Amino acid sequence: MLLGTAGAIITAGGLHGFSSIAGPVFLALILTIAVSPLRRFLIRRGVRSWIAALVALVVVISLLLGLAAALALSLARLATLLPTYQDTFGQLINDVRVWLAHRGIGNQEIQRVLQALDLGKALGILQTWLTKLLGVFSDLGFIIILLFFMGMDANGFTARLTEAAKHRPGIARALTSFARGTTRYLVVSTIFGLIVAVVDVGVLYLLSIPLPWLWGLLAFITNYIPNIGFIIGVVPPALLGLLDNGWTTLLWVIIAYCVINFVFQSIIQPKIVGDAVGMSTTLTFLSLVFWGWVLGPLGAILAIPLSLLAKALLLDADPSTRWVNGLISSNDGPKGLDGS
Repeated sequence: MLLGTAGAIITAGGLHGFSSIAGPVFLALILTIAVSPLRRFLIRRGVRSWIAALVALVVVISLLLGLAAALALSLARLATLLPTYQDTFGQLINDVRVWLAHRGIGNQEIQRVLQALDLGKALGILQTWLTKLLGVFSDLGFIIILLFFMGMDANGFTARLTEAAKHRPGIARALTSFARGTTRYLVVSTIFGLIVAVVDVGVLYLLSIPLPWLWGLLAFITNYIPNIGFIIGVVPPALLGLLDNGWTTLLWVIIAYCVINFVFQSIIQPKIVGDAVGMSTTLTFLSLVFWGWVLGPLGAILAIPLSLLAKALLLDADPSTRWVNGLISSNDGPKGLDGS
């Protein structure tokens, strides 16, 4: 256990050290897996394998470019919008000062509270985080090259995996399970992310929140971040609602996001698709923290697929360690060693 822990720490530190390379490589791998159903569908329809791979490559690159362009345009609009709220924020500070004073709180305590309320710092943090999110696409050229080569290699990967299964059947089964689990997770997250984003945009339009499409895009992206993605997605529109229309709008934004998130992701999604990940809530959160530290914002977005990859290589590939799956699974109830 000590040697394994030491090896894991060294490996994590190494990945963190060259995250600028490891991040795009992992992203290209996950995207290649994501579009593999499209490539296989085209091949079954009689399309040549290299044409199917090229079509899948064009689709994923188009999605990447469109997402990056939309995020960059929205950030540019946000940068011009934020300075206009400085006076409004000053008025809110005065209102808070009066409210606290009426409740018997001394001037020194009020001053300490108000010093923590700095619009420039708060909006600066928001803009920095969104800029880092856009930075995920800064190595777009490198990612596209990786996608091209991985897409071409994907054509013969099934045959190579079948050959490897003759010598290492455990690893072959583990990698196949990883690919299927990742594809299912991405499909589920994308479908429900789009639904939640569209509903969020409609609500933000009704509440007259500035830049509703930016916050819808943010809601879609943060849908891939487990556990805390919803919180990240609700803070910016709620803050702008406060600055634009007051405390009532802030509360309505938070209530609307909570209801939408609960209905779609806690009620509808589990009933339709069940558990697409198969990991406990605690392990999911720890995966988010770990991969976020290793790869930054990109690691937070890819936390679940990367954890599934680590699980496949470290647990599923070795029969002697498969019993650990029963401890980290999100499924309830006792199971046998065979998983039944």
